[in-house]
Amino acid sequence: MEKNEMKMTLGKEDKVYEYSCDYSDGKWVQDKRGPLYNESTSSKIKVKRSQNCIANGRPDSNYLYWRWKPSQCNLPRFEPLTFLQLIKNKNVAFVGDSLARNQIESLLCMLATASTPKRVKHQGSRRWHFASYNANLSFYWSSFLVEGIQRSELPEKGLGYNTMYLDHVNERWAKDIDQMDLIVLSFGHWFLVPSVYYEGDSVIGCLNCTGLNYKEIGFYGPLRKALRTSLNSIVERKAAKGNKIDVIVETISPSHFEGDWDKGGTCSKSTPYREGEKKLEGTDAEIRKIELEEVKNAKAYGKQFGAFRLEALDITKLALLRPDGHPGAYMNPFPFANGVKEHVQNDCVHWCMPGPIDTWNEIFLELMKKWKEKPQSD
Repeated sequence: MEKNEMKMTLGKEDKVYEYSCDYSDGKWVQDKRGPLYNESTSSKIKVKRSQNCIANGRPDSNYLYWRWKPSQCNLPRFEPLTFLQLIKNKNVAFVGDSLARNQIESLLCMLATASTPKRVKHQGSRRWHFASYNANLSFYWSSFLVEGIQRSELPEKGLGYNTMYLDHVNERWAKDIDQMDLIVLSFGHWFLVPSVYYEGDSVIGCLNCTGLNYKEIGFYGPLRKALRTSLNSIVERKAAKGNKIDVIVETISPSHFEGDWDKGGTCSKSTPYREGEKKLEGTDAEIRKIELEEVKNAKAYGKQFGAFRLEALDITKLALLRPDGHPGAYMNPFPFANGVKEHVQNDCVHWCMPGPIDTWNEIFLELMKKWKEKPQSD
């Protein structure tokens, strides 16, 4: 292995990209060029302040000077004008949790280096319009993809579990499927929270619901059902009518808490993991496996409709190697301005902007370019 390279390899059975090489097989290498955009660009988009690590006073900048180098192909630097041409006259929707928001804000910052979008009003989503391309980018908050209530939204404080209806897609985003040309689904972390699961009008089980007389069934099965319900809904509401739709399912983005997230856990590493230092295992590995399996299942289901195209954007393993890319204590402005405190809140789930999450969008663009070379009609 060359100096300053952190590598992650995959088995043949893990390959998920149909039209291109496997972008998840590669290594992080140092890159003197740094990010495409800066704090000034981010201010145009008004990104969530907790992800603007530079503005919040993060003193080190080494995390900005790495790029992902796939083993089997080249991953070019992001080309904003190419992306904008590919989405001309289209509506692109990101659907999911705060990591979906994190990614679309990264994408908007990269695009803003070429064309600044205008924020427009839209019921149910946050939407940005690129007038010169007649293109819309939208973010729909839907942490489960299906119908449900987050425990943080419940009026009864202290009621510590989510409620999910696994066989009902969330209409907050699904009502607009007919208007969407490309959908990016990104979710998973909210399934690790105590929950009660419904199918129809009946409770089928729960996760860590102490004090409730329900069967403990874990969250892997419910997560699979939620994704399947969502993908089936896209097929049935769009492709089955003969209307073309492109879908990308993004695999889980691992967190890097050293210690429990709610008990002072931190993520203080300033460099990527070295080869062999971190393996994909446990919960992240199982969630990724489920997501890839459901993409395969949905492809088989949608094959009868020529208008449906689906890919997985498999970022789990390359994200796993970047514990240095999270805001950490710099989710808040200048957390040590008044000295080092005993306990400082850390964000080891979301990603600094600019930062590693920009790579997700570089791969996203390459998938779109491959789709352009091989239209659905082929």
